[in-house]
Amino acid sequence: MNPSASAPKNASPLAHPNRFHHVALIGKFQAADTLQDLHGLALFLSGQGLEVSIERETARNTGITDFASVDVDDIGKQCDLAVVVGGDGTMLGVGRRLAKYGVPMIGVNQGRVGFITDIALEDYREVLPPMLQGGYDQELRGMMQAQVWRDAECVFEASALNDVVVNRGSASGMIELRIEVNDHFVANQRADGLIIASPTGSTAYAMSAGGPIVHPSVAGWVVAPIAPHTLSNRPIVLPFECEVVVEIVRGLGATANFDMQSLTSLQKGDRIKVYAAEHGLRLLHPVGWSYFDTLRKKLHWNEGAA
Repeated sequence: MNPSASAPKNASPLAHPNRFHHVALIGKFQAADTLQDLHGLALFLSGQGLEVSIERETARNTGITDFASVDVDDIGKQCDLAVVVGGDGTMLGVGRRLAKYGVPMIGVNQGRVGFITDIALEDYREVLPPMLQGGYDQELRGMMQAQVWRDAECVFEASALNDVVVNRGSASGMIELRIEVNDHFVANQRADGLIIASPTGSTAYAMSAGGPIVHPSVAGWVVAPIAPHTLSNRPIVLPFECEVVVEIVRGLGATANFDMQSLTSLQKGDRIKVYAAEHGLRLLHPVGWSYFDTLRKKLHWNEGAA
């Protein structure tokens, strides 16, 4: 367990700045109309009096050349805000790398679902100006750190904002896993796999596996089996500060996924350790933003209402 990690707080103790000064723009450059959307947003941000830089891969793949380009690490060192255009996947990839710098992020939704990219692309001209002046709600999303240990050696390490997933991969048949929490044996289970999800990730794969939706301010993990052999193997919510260890007992071709990062060909005896990361992700929302509004909209909870 990481003793320096603390549970995430929905309201950050950091004071709001009077306004931001240097913003980095990051985009999902594979999407259609990305060049037009990103360039228009860059001009808009510049028109608000901000220095604007474009993340290097975004600039290279869109051909935007009239703004300075910087890599992600330089964004962490030079910029006081990152605006990410895309879907949640884009936010996940960038957020993992920016978390250690404490750079706040605003998500502009160019995708379809968007639980953490909550500003619609067509609305940014109305929504962003007050946020850029310091009028926003802020939250800190807890992240997880994961390691894969093999014969007393750490062979892989990664951070994740959504989840860590151990599954059977392409092999047929179930895998058998041994689960420990804080060095205490919990269970051996046969299943297609196991998901360890943060509250942010509780609306992703874990929800599809029957896990609960966990509010982002709740300091906990969801541990959810994937198609377990025994139906009494149910999802469980664990404290944020605990360490979860999953050992491969039986099953060829098992894999581990850490958000969008993968490790294939896990071996019998490999141990995947998951614990709270030292840093969390700072997300900024418009004033009055509500997590329940996001759930109702994205999960269509209001359909059929009178």
